[in-house]
Amino acid sequence: MSSSPSAALRGALAFLTRLPVTTREGDWNAFRARPVVFPIVGAIAGAIAAIPLLAANALPEPTIALGYLLAVYAVTGIHHLDGVADLGDAFVVHGDPARRREVLKDTTTGVGALLAVSLAVAGLALGALGVAALPLATAVAVVVAAEVGAKLGMAAMACGARASHDGMGSQFTAKAAPHSFAAPAVAAVPVVFLSWPEPVAATALLGATAGACLPWLWARRHLEGVTGDVFGAANEIGRLAGLHAGVIVWTLL
Repeated sequence: MSSSPSAALRGALAFLTRLPVTTREGDWNAFRARPVVFPIVGAIAGAIAAIPLLAANALPEPTIALGYLLAVYAVTGIHHLDGVADLGDAFVVHGDPARRREVLKDTTTGVGALLAVSLAVAGLALGALGVAALPLATAVAVVVAAEVGAKLGMAAMACGARASHDGMGSQFTAKAAPHSFAAPAVAAVPVVFLSWPEPVAATALLGATAGACLPWLWARRHLEGVTGDVFGAANEIGRLAGLHAGVIVWTLL
């Protein structure tokens, strides 16, 4: 079975996006062993999701924002939102970590899930509306940096978190070590130069990474470790935080 960088990238694209990637045996294991591909996939997904921004001079800002929203979910799919939904239910339930983990596995959709997904999608739409009002080059920089930052947060979790149980979360944490985070961190740095010397892309990158780590911090205490749902929620919350961080810093320049 191959563990080459190309195999890892194929495995990451197949798992993190809906792009038509032909996978081979061993690609999944290669992806888990090379967290450096997380931000690389983020750059690819972010660049594609930014395509609707190119129509900024022809269409109104709300339409551009909607186009971005549709592009994001066309590229990345909606399965990460399932993590937001499950964590929403686990967040509102009363009980110890075992009870919360039980709720994560429950297929019933509760009010916590509905609220969490609604806030996530509405927050992303509002962030997209803010991005649509930016100059084109800046808007593209924010979108790409937010996607890279969200994936960098997932890489940080894979390298530094402990899984709560055997499952999707442990598939990543078992293969990566804390020192493995250096490679994805370095791979994410070039996105900073998309808006250089303005710190917009850097802020979006850092904001997304920090936002992606919030579910991890919550899970450490309330779930006694991360799960696959935590990874999914990190992706969505990270992107959302990165967009808003980039827009905010632009307004302050």
